[in-house]
Parts: sequence; C-alpha cells; structure tokens
Amino acid sequence: MKKVILLTTALLLCTVGMVGYAQKVKLEKGNLGVLKGASTVNVIYDYSNMSVGKFKKEEDYIAKKKADYNKKEAGKGDQWENAWIADRENRFQPQFEELYAKYADMKIGDNPNAKYTWIIKTTRTEPGFNIGVMRKYAEIDCEALLVETADQSKVVAKVTIKKSVGRSYGGYDYDSGTRVQESYALAGKVLGKLVKKKAK
Repeated sequence: MKKVILLTTALLLCTVGMVGYAQKVKLEKGNLGVLKGASTVNVIYDYSNMSVGKFKKEEDYIAKKKADYNKKEAGKGDQWENAWIADRENRFQPQFEELYAKYADMKIGDNPNAKYTWIIKTTRTEPGFNIGVMRKYAEIDCEALLVETADQSKVVAKVTIKKSVGRSYGGYDYDSGTRVQESYALAGKVLGKLVKKKAK
C-alpha cells in the first residue's frame, strides 16, 4: 500500500510540475497600437526550419517516425506523415485563429485585403507523449511578425511566444495532433490578449 501511495504521489508531482510550465509572450519590438479599431487581419503560417523534439530538423524527425511506423506495419508511416502535415491546416491553424479572434476581438484568417498580416513562424515543436501512466505535454515556440500586407518586408511588430503548452485535461490526448493543437490554441489566446491590451 505504501508503494502504491508513493508511486501515485510521484506521478502527481510529475504531472503538477508539467502543468507548472508557463508560456512566455513578449513584444520584442514595434507597435501593436496600429491594430486599434481593426476588424480583420490576415495570417500566414511558416513551418520552415522548425526543430521537432530532439531533432534540429523536422525532416529528420519525420524520416525517423515514418520508418519506425512502416517497420511495424507497411504503409502506416506514410499515413502518419500525411496526417502530421495535414494537421496544420485542419487542426492547428483553426485552433490558433479561433482563440486569437476570441481574445483580440478581431477576425483572423485568409484575409488578403486586410491592411496587416501576421506571419506565424513556428520555430520549435515538442510533440510530447501520453502512455497512460506517464505523459509529457506538447509545446511550441513561435515568432509572430506583424507586417504590412501590401509590403511584407515592412515589419510593424515582433512578438515571441515561448513554451506554449498544449494541455488536455480529459486525458485522451494519445494522438500528437491533439496535444499540439492545444499548444496552438494557447498561442492564439496569449497573442490575442496581448493585442487587445496593446491596441486599446
């Protein structure tokens, strides 16, 4: 019984430690006040040169996971790779946009006629894991550049988002896409709140 209590306590402390991770959002330069009164903003996503887990290059991570899955079951790795890429448009980006719009009180999406564009560049993805008795939350790091839509070389503001943690409290985040999706939801939330605060 004592062993069970000790094990439960250890797992609880581990989980609490993970929950304690806090994202950091910072306006590095520029002025978000230009968004005052804006009803819409355009958005572009950039996943180039992104590290994943212990891999400095995403292509190396994909190659390893794909080979491992295909070794277990022919074709499974190819299916996983397709889902890994498709999750961006199907899950991550919609979640980011939903939470940004909610907290910034501003529509965001494919709005090429908007005066300003957010370029959301993901620099790091930690997919995390959930094996039932142990889990690690997903995390992403992003750079958010606010540029003029007509001339994207004109950077109006730069925001960094570090350790945007994807927490799923239901415990059913066995799929990496579900975990990472929550990381983008939080990133959208903190960026939206920052815009709301700075663009009063």
